[in-house]
Amino acid sequence: QVRVAESGGGLAQAGDQLRLSCITSGLHFERDAMGWFRQAPGKEREGVSCIDTRGVTTFYADSVRGRFTISRDNHKSTLYMQMNSLKPEDTAVYYCAPDPGCRGVIDGDSPDFPYWGQGTQVTVSS
Repeated sequence: QVRVAESGGGLAQAGDQLRLSCITSGLHFERDAMGWFRQAPGKEREGVSCIDTRGVTTFYADSVRGRFTISRDNHKSTLYMQMNSLKPEDTAVYYCAPDPGCRGVIDGDSPDFPYWGQGTQVTVSS
């Protein structure tokens, strides 16, 4: 059974930092590129960051590059994202999912993943 559980969100002020975690089970985690996605109220879900299977190559949306850092621990089947210098426009629900080819970030194609978690809410005030 596939399970994805995001955590680490919360209330923050502009300039603060948060660290998101995504614990997975039932996936071939070490075989999949993994991505973070976010959805703000009234907007479509967008790719934020992605990391290859070995944790060597990363991709970021222009809006977060230089502020967010994605990482993974294949032994723990866990994905992370360090979020620094938060901005009010980062306010959204954040999700993780396998992202083959990192197309979610590169092309804006949200993956066809039937096991999306509940996400973790990040709210940044100015």
